Amino acid sequence: MQYWHFSECAYPDLPDPETYDSVRVTLPNGVIDPEHAAGLWDRYIREWQVADECGMNVMVNEHHQTATCMNSAAPLLAGVLARVTTKARILILGNPVANRNDPVRIAEEMALVDLLSHGRLDVGFVRGVQYEVGATNAKPFRMTERMWEAIELITRAMTTHDGPFNWEGEFFHHRQVNIWPRPYQRPMPPVWIATGTPASAIAVADHGYKIATFLGGTKAARQLFQTYRDRLEETGKPAVGDDMFGYAALAYTGRTDAEGFEGARKLLWYLRSNKVAKPFTYPPGYMPYFARAAMLRGPQASRSGAPALSPLPDLTTMSVEDLIEQGILFAGSPKTVTSQIERFYTEVGGVGHLLLMGQAGHMEHDEAVRGIERFAGEVAPAVDRVTGGVTV
Repeated sequence: MQYWHFSECAYPDLPDPETYDSVRVTLPNGVIDPEHAAGLWDRYIREWQVADECGMNVMVNEHHQTATCMNSAAPLLAGVLARVTTKARILILGNPVANRNDPVRIAEEMALVDLLSHGRLDVGFVRGVQYEVGATNAKPFRMTERMWEAIELITRAMTTHDGPFNWEGEFFHHRQVNIWPRPYQRPMPPVWIATGTPASAIAVADHGYKIATFLGGTKAARQLFQTYRDRLEETGKPAVGDDMFGYAALAYTGRTDAEGFEGARKLLWYLRSNKVAKPFTYPPGYMPYFARAAMLRGPQASRSGAPALSPLPDLTTMSVEDLIEQGILFAGSPKTVTSQIERFYTEVGGVGHLLLMGQAGHMEHDEAVRGIERFAGEVAPAVDRVTGGVTV
């Protein structure tokens, strides 16, 4: 099993939620105290260094125009981590390629980070969340097709070394693609795709990339991973090991269950602060029309024979105990967290990567560090004894 420390690097000191409509897109950046924000960045980077020193890997992501994530440029932060860590793999999960107009620039950024880290980069791609369609001036229509074309162009750019090639696709057009520098790893860094739908899992399996899912719970992760495995069998491809599957969860390990649960409650700021106006949640064209209509109506079944959708659990109202039961949170003493992860591993049919959000909201630096160190020192070795050790 591989373990990755992750933080969304929030700016948690916000006004009363009653004073603003949405924490995303429209919350004025005048709320930010730049000196305080700089100090938060100092501590967040130090926490990734602690994870590296403890033998864990590090993961970063990217969001735009939101206080829940101050990292608006994942490649920039990955470049910083490439120089201040020494052993950890560095995973970007992910690059929201459907929201960016120049995939070749992404290929250049990834190649540079891979060189700066001496080959420790894992490249991850995501379609991009619906809240950021407006924030990045992107089109909500056909984002999935645009994402896959961008990924194809990026991977070709990183693996072509005999001079420029021309790209004339449906969404992107480049006369001469010949990135300098080229990646350190050959043929290129490992590729991950984050998704939450079985249909997308099929496409990821067809490409042979690693698949990861975020905060979906045990049942959703099991369905995604099994869909991936079934697709390989259906197409006659060899079965794969746990290393192809990743799962992101909230996690905090205390000395006792009480201490672990108290730390976990602070992490729930991430779930409960995400106040978003409906226009940013349901942009026309981002999801199928029947899905958008059903979600706007609530839990009622769709009309006109369209597929009925099961309402998603409201994570903002769930207790620590409920989130643990659903497999969205691992928390408690080292023994308790080990047991929770072992159960999750068994129920999803195997997983090789745990992406652990161990800091969020108003959790203090020392508390986050204690959680990282305790997980690395006591939980990880215990889990590895059960799951068969480190997956490579």
